[in-house]
Amino acid sequence: MSRCQQVVRPIARCLRQGNPAQPASPSVSAVTARFFSNSTSRRDVETTTTSSATPAAADAQAAHDLAANATRAPSSVREQWMDPNTTTLVWAERRLLKQGSEPIGSRRRRAAVRQSPNIPFEQLPYHAFQEARKVLGEDRAQKLEAISETADEIRKLEARPADVYRAGDYHKQKRLDSLRRHLEYLKIQADINDPAVRRKYEDGHGDMSKPIYRHFAEEKWRSMAYKILAQRVQQFHIVPDVLSRFDPKMDLQLSFHGYRVDPGEIVDSLVSEAPPNLRVQVFDGKERLVSVVVMDSDVPDPDKDAFGRRLHFLAANVRLTCLTKNISLKRVAEADGQLAVPWLPPFSQEGAPYHRLSVWVLEQDRKLDVDKLKEAYSNRSRFSMQSFRSRFHVQPFGFNMFRAIWDENTAKVMERNGIPGAEVIYRRKRVYSLQSPKKARGWEAKRQGPKYRQLWKYTKRIGKMSGGR
Repeated sequence: MSRCQQVVRPIARCLRQGNPAQPASPSVSAVTARFFSNSTSRRDVETTTTSSATPAAADAQAAHDLAANATRAPSSVREQWMDPNTTTLVWAERRLLKQGSEPIGSRRRRAAVRQSPNIPFEQLPYHAFQEARKVLGEDRAQKLEAISETADEIRKLEARPADVYRAGDYHKQKRLDSLRRHLEYLKIQADINDPAVRRKYEDGHGDMSKPIYRHFAEEKWRSMAYKILAQRVQQFHIVPDVLSRFDPKMDLQLSFHGYRVDPGEIVDSLVSEAPPNLRVQVFDGKERLVSVVVMDSDVPDPDKDAFGRRLHFLAANVRLTCLTKNISLKRVAEADGQLAVPWLPPFSQEGAPYHRLSVWVLEQDRKLDVDKLKEAYSNRSRFSMQSFRSRFHVQPFGFNMFRAIWDENTAKVMERNGIPGAEVIYRRKRVYSLQSPKKARGWEAKRQGPKYRQLWKYTKRIGKMSGGR
């Protein structure tokens, strides 16, 4: 047997493991089988039957089939372009991102998936790949053994009474937290090098209840989205205008009517009239109660010649876990025992600068009384995040923001929602210089008089001189 036959033999065996039945249309394995031959495969050609129909009927049938294919082709091609698993077009990727569906993996990977045969990932016929999987399997076995030992130690420690330790229950809980963090780390290290696990995450099928997929999600978030968010916080002075310091610990994305909004993006008032949808992702396995706050940090106050704050939405006791994908503020408003202040559409008066609308997810240490929140913040004006944080013992956990300006739809939105002040127009006051006026000097200033009338067409008229006309 030649060397070429030895190399091709495992690939051909994998291709033969597909469906042996003859399909009605070209299959994926049939298309990829052409890569190994220059001739056309006969099973790719659809079987046809001869009929005794008249030529006119045959021409009419052919025209009908051609018209049907012409109407079906654009839709099928467009579906292929908009497939997040195989698309490689830039405009399709942008449209998918706006719709909230992120393309899977890199563009090179999607092109490879579209052109590769339907071979199981674990059975790829590459010797080095299979040998590497054996090495990774031995390493994973060692990690699983360490996981079992750590779990046994945690069970023994939980059964041991707290009186044994010098510091009592405090030392026991501290030791338990340390062992649980180490167990979480071992679970991540056991699967972090498994190519099947990483591919499953890149395909969007990762189970977020498992630590390894949460680890991959946090790595991806901190690689770019977290950096952009930190830049916007510094650029728009969220620190120290709203809070003195904070560090977001979860991925929080905004979307209006299904279209995602980037941090700091200016949103049309007609779009932001309805409450947004929050796409969330937590990177630990803890279940918590959170409060959702939307506030405006740039409300003009002409009397004080300053800016104030306004509360646009407040909800409490929202349950959040690692499996929670989104928090719809519209559904939160319909739930019982969560809504404290309903949604107020963002708005800005004409002439005022842009308004910074910040969205906060705050972690609670206990269940809050919604009636007290309604009583305290039903007025909406002069809302302070710092006082809310210290009064109800909440901590910032997630953050995002967008901006609002006066546009052509703002007056209609304010009228529909009963918001006064649409006719108000802000203008900047002219600030005069405190220095005394200085006399004009220079070559042109000396030649403004009637003596130099012949030079006026070459000089700039600085001021009106008496007798110069």
